[in-house]
Amino acid sequence: MRLAVGSPFQDFAVAEGRAGQNGGLTLAEVLHTLAVVADPADAPGVAAFTRECHEALAALVLHDRHRAEVAARLRGRERTLLFYEALAATVDHPIYPTARCRLGVSEADLLAHAPEFAPSFDLAWAAVPRERVTLSGAGLPGRWPGAGDIGLPDWWPGAGDIGLPERFAATHVPFPVHPLTAPVTEGLPGVVMGTKPHLTVRPTLSMRTVEVDERTHLKLPLATSTLGLLNRRSIKPATLGDGALAESLLREVIAREPAARVSPAGEQTYGHAGHEYLGWLIRDLPEGEIVPVASLLAPWPDGDGRRLVLHDLADRHYGGDVRALLRDYLSVLLSWNTCLFVRYGMALEAHQQNLALVFGGGPMRLLLKDNDGLLVSPGLLGAAGIETPAFSDRRMLTDDPHALADVFVTITLHLAAAAIVFPALGAAGPDSSASALIRDELSAALEPYGDDPMARLLRARTLDSARLIGKSMVVAGTLVDKRRSGAADINKFYGITGPNYLRP
Repeated sequence: MRLAVGSPFQDFAVAEGRAGQNGGLTLAEVLHTLAVVADPADAPGVAAFTRECHEALAALVLHDRHRAEVAARLRGRERTLLFYEALAATVDHPIYPTARCRLGVSEADLLAHAPEFAPSFDLAWAAVPRERVTLSGAGLPGRWPGAGDIGLPDWWPGAGDIGLPERFAATHVPFPVHPLTAPVTEGLPGVVMGTKPHLTVRPTLSMRTVEVDERTHLKLPLATSTLGLLNRRSIKPATLGDGALAESLLREVIAREPAARVSPAGEQTYGHAGHEYLGWLIRDLPEGEIVPVASLLAPWPDGDGRRLVLHDLADRHYGGDVRALLRDYLSVLLSWNTCLFVRYGMALEAHQQNLALVFGGGPMRLLLKDNDGLLVSPGLLGAAGIETPAFSDRRMLTDDPHALADVFVTITLHLAAAAIVFPALGAAGPDSSASALIRDELSAALEPYGDDPMARLLRARTLDSARLIGKSMVVAGTLVDKRRSGAADINKFYGITGPNYLRP
């Protein structure tokens, strides 16, 4: 085996073109080696990862078979958020090797429900006993709740709309259910499934979130796992309230930071029934052209694969200058997250799927959503004069600044910045223009804070560090049981390091 220079975060990679082969290690060789070197106690995890690999490969083959047909359907469509979400779904996760795997979802169900195929489908609905229901905002009225009763839109169904007798109006509440989750909810005590589907929707990049209309998304539990066996796509009830509190906290910070070019999505309207597969969130989106950061590297459907979404945006908003677009994006991204880190002791789990560029009505802004994974220091937040929200998940709280830095490096730096800028500029080494661009914008973001202790720590963990921290996502999510890994949160489990691609 020969080694070669890897990606910016890799010490090395396996060189392509080994003697007698056409492209390095095969999947079978990798999985066999993993089985040999793994601890016997991790055999179930190795088997699960093997399944993930094969399902991811099957999903990639399926997408390749339908790629031209999907591109033809997208060609010439209006530049809506859903258009960009479908394009984003054609780009693989920048780090996780089996991101295309939706565990246990058949090829037919992928074609019918996965965003890379740009389908539409009707939602199932369940009638849930009223006494088990928690709704945000107003309390339950004395009948089947309508739009005006609990602040819901007019597309929310009545009993007859989902094929149930009107008598259910006095005893039950309608809950939307993803068709792939319906087999799970059907067996839950007291839950009565509607006999008629209602409301045509389209999947977004996350798949469990669907578009109702251009400014309204509906997040639903999905009975599968992605990015690891343990990373279930259900919705734990407490995360809905925590997400609403996180949004309110961000709005309070934004009110103090008028220069911040960021906007949180509205995530205050939700409901659940105390079960991870009975819940929903309505997400309200701002006006303007919304472009997910995850779509920037996606091929434009009218071209030959060389023209990307970012080229179209640069042509329309930055005079054709891709570097100017990236510089503007990095400036907003890094100044905002550095401000949160230094002044407020906060770090957002805002990766490329949870961020979007918003054009219209002034300079480009950054849209933030799904903030229930943020980490905050009660001490630093209190010192800034802001009361710490009463989050249900105590893992969202820490007074360890290095824990905050771990999130900044692995999410803001690796996923939101480097994973976009390096491929966009076609560069791979630390001396590249991509490295210089990120380094310059992070330096500029830190400069106003001088010798502030939090600024000094962040500089030490990023610009001045010999190596950068990384997540052990496959280990925590699939390979090793939580009892052995000790991972309190599989999305915040660290251990590996890589060369610092920011150092000149």
